[in-house]
Amino acid sequence: MRVALLAHLHHPIAEPFAGGMEMHTSLVADELVRRGHDVVLFAREGSRTLAKLQPVLGDDFVYGARRHCDSRDATLDEAMRRALAGIQAGGFDVVFNNSLNPLPYTELEHRPMLTVLHTPPTLEKVNAVIESPDWRPGPQHAFVAVSQFNARAWRSRLPEVSTVPNGIRLEHWRRAGKPTDDLAVWSARITPEKGLHLAIDAARLAGMRVEFAGVVGDPTYYEDEIKPRLGPDVLYRGHLNHQDLAALFARASVFLATPLWDEPFGLSAVEAMACGTPVAALPNGACSEVVLPKGGVVAASSSEIALAWAIERARWLDRDQVHQHAQRYNATTMMNRYEDALRHLAEQPTPVLEPISA
Repeated sequence: MRVALLAHLHHPIAEPFAGGMEMHTSLVADELVRRGHDVVLFAREGSRTLAKLQPVLGDDFVYGARRHCDSRDATLDEAMRRALAGIQAGGFDVVFNNSLNPLPYTELEHRPMLTVLHTPPTLEKVNAVIESPDWRPGPQHAFVAVSQFNARAWRSRLPEVSTVPNGIRLEHWRRAGKPTDDLAVWSARITPEKGLHLAIDAARLAGMRVEFAGVVGDPTYYEDEIKPRLGPDVLYRGHLNHQDLAALFARASVFLATPLWDEPFGLSAVEAMACGTPVAALPNGACSEVVLPKGGVVAASSSEIALAWAIERARWLDRDQVHQHAQRYNATTMMNRYEDALRHLAEQPTPVLEPISA
């Protein structure tokens, strides 16, 4: 198949990844190419995958931490329109939509397209499109969510949403030697909703040291909430690539998953479990679905005390069982289901458009 892979344009698709969506896009691009498909990735300059890159946004663009910025959003929409024009002219069999932009929902109405729903239905511009009385999904459009939790949330807005859980390359996340008994680790984009401040406070209550990694997505949050918490027992290891992250996870006795929002999946928790490291998680979003029953302990609430209790229980779990639990999140299984869905969409007959009568 000739596949157009439409990326989320906020960050390049390259290691060290800015977040789970960038990692997911890279994995999908590489695996589709390895399976013999002709893949063109529409993404930012600086992206590096096995797919052919069609850059639609320069590497000088800075997304920033502000949630509402008209000029920033206009730049992203212009880049998306360039991508969609390339897709319309490119002779593709199918589109893999891995973006968070509303334009593909309307501009690619008559193209076969698989959209992966990576977030809860909280995207205002996407919601404005799909909640419009005049909008209907294209006849060759399909939607998959990354967890059952996220699928349930979207089904009130979209007519049919299936579930394909995220997967990782399990061979890249391996167990190492004996873990450090008093070490807790954390990794995510460093923004308020990821809850690093709460992770640090709970770990200290549990008598644990903390090492954390990730890109600083909100500098103000880092300066106000995280920097004052640093010390001999709390260390920032920087923005790490997968090899270094795996080494960090493997030597810890517990991984902290602390979303303060409806986390739709939680790739870092799966990566840690694949290293044999149990997870202490907050009970938000899909955390319970991903971590339980053998991968860790879910706190009873989103408080420091509840998380400290979960840390104390999780750190002594059987690491063999934790590692085995992670095997369900295999990238091969995920890609098999994506490939089947893409083939099904590409093989459907193109609908005949009725002429508009005068």
